[in-house]
Amino acid sequence: MRPARATAAAVTTVIGVGTAAVAAGRYASDAALKAPPGRPLPGDPRLTVHATAAGRVTLTRCLASLRPGTYGLESADVRAVVGPVIDDVPHPADTVVRRLERVSAGTLAAGGRVRLTPQLHHGDPATALGIEYDRVEFPGELGALPGWFVPGSRDTWVITAHGLGATPEHPMNVLEFLVDQQLPVLNLAYRGDQGAPRSPDGLGHLGDSEWRDLDAAIRFAVRGGAEHVILYGWSIGATMALHAAGKSGQRDRIKGLVLDSPVLDWERTLRALATARRTPGPLLPLAVRAAQGRTGLRGGRLPVVADPGMLHVPTLIVHGPDDALAPWYPSRELAARRPELVTLHTVSDAPHGAMWNADPTGYEEALRRFLTPLM
Repeated sequence: MRPARATAAAVTTVIGVGTAAVAAGRYASDAALKAPPGRPLPGDPRLTVHATAAGRVTLTRCLASLRPGTYGLESADVRAVVGPVIDDVPHPADTVVRRLERVSAGTLAAGGRVRLTPQLHHGDPATALGIEYDRVEFPGELGALPGWFVPGSRDTWVITAHGLGATPEHPMNVLEFLVDQQLPVLNLAYRGDQGAPRSPDGLGHLGDSEWRDLDAAIRFAVRGGAEHVILYGWSIGATMALHAAGKSGQRDRIKGLVLDSPVLDWERTLRALATARRTPGPLLPLAVRAAQGRTGLRGGRLPVVADPGMLHVPTLIVHGPDDALAPWYPSRELAARRPELVTLHTVSDAPHGAMWNADPTGYEEALRRFLTPLM
């Protein structure tokens, strides 16, 4: 091959490899930036239903099916809730038996494939829990934002925001508790959720832009009579709450934060999701760069973690070492550096966004202790 032709072929090969690498990085970053609400996240284990009996279901044995606590059980046409593991019944060694709390849709049949999810309830507060509520709508940066409002007698409102892979139904796990405290609750559907506007680029921004929808919810609450608000977020909903606490024009109204499984280091979360999508290790930096280029995200950690002096309101963080998507150590670090403001409630054996599921009693007691002086 002549030198000029060989050089051209080499350049073409390099360009081709580079283009493929960029495409692979974009695909890997999609795991976080295009996570559809209510759909399984990469790495969510699929379990086989082996048998059902009165008040029991037998599932594939794995770390997920052995988790303590209460979880939803879902497939395309099945909605159920399972409770703790039952050890004192005979079953094959490669299975686990859990208490079957209820089946709200479909039929659990042997051979069916399901997944465990932190989300227990489906529908709205009235159909799922018998709690009266109002459907509300308020202006946001991209258009009208829908929400559920549950009235309460106090003038401090709780505004809830779900996280990655979840829907506005997820906060209903704690809605009965919040109603028992007589707190008004505004549950937000933000950009990308059903009925809410889409982000202009069709991507999630891991809280970096979504927080402005939470800011709109704060303004709506203030117009509706709230003297103060407590922001309560899961996963990137917690990230949104931290952004709002530092940037909102209404931040003087924010009385406290509740952060469940907060994404405090978005690069680590993106890498974890990309890895769960079986992205080879050498391509993970490309996934991070692709996310930065597509969304404008900069820096791995939220500024409030890099500089805890930016945090100015009482904060409860509920997190644990078994969260594979949002590392626990930034939560510990933030609590250690601001002990006068931050309370860390640690939950073991709980995956991302499922701190309540693993220990409902302990979780709600920590929440009660935190909220009582803020009401």
